[in-house]
Amino acid sequence: MTEAVAAWRRKAVDLLARREYSRAELARKLAGREADIDRAALDAVLDELAACGWQSDARFAQMWIQAHAARHGAQRLRQDLRQRGVATADIDAALAEHQAAEPEQDELSRARAAWARKFTALPANREDYARQYRFLASRGFASSVVSKVLSGRDRD
Repeated sequence: MTEAVAAWRRKAVDLLARREYSRAELARKLAGREADIDRAALDAVLDELAACGWQSDARFAQMWIQAHAARHGAQRLRQDLRQRGVATADIDAALAEHQAAEPEQDELSRARAAWARKFTALPANREDYARQYRFLASRGFASSVVSKVLSGRDRD
């Protein structure tokens, strides 16, 4: 075992002790700014961590969704996880599990709560409507959900 591999393993365990990381995030952190790293050795360290259960993209996706679902829609959560290198299957499973665990926290109620934290009244004119629509859309809520919230039909 080379010294670099041992250092990567120590650093990875130290990072994972603080919070969950996706495999891609962890690889980026371990590689650092070094240009000439042994990718095979780094992949071996990451495989070992996954085999031991210390790193899991599925667990990372669940934790990410749990932490961010109250303020963001499914589209935004999906995009954020994809950017962090999580596989689509893990993302879909985590979103489905979150929805099953908290059925009362559907997309519409989360959009309504996000809207209520920022705004006090329904849009009075086109400019207000556009501003409020952009606010909710930028948080990843579907256009049909945003339209229901802004039209006041969200109580269905």
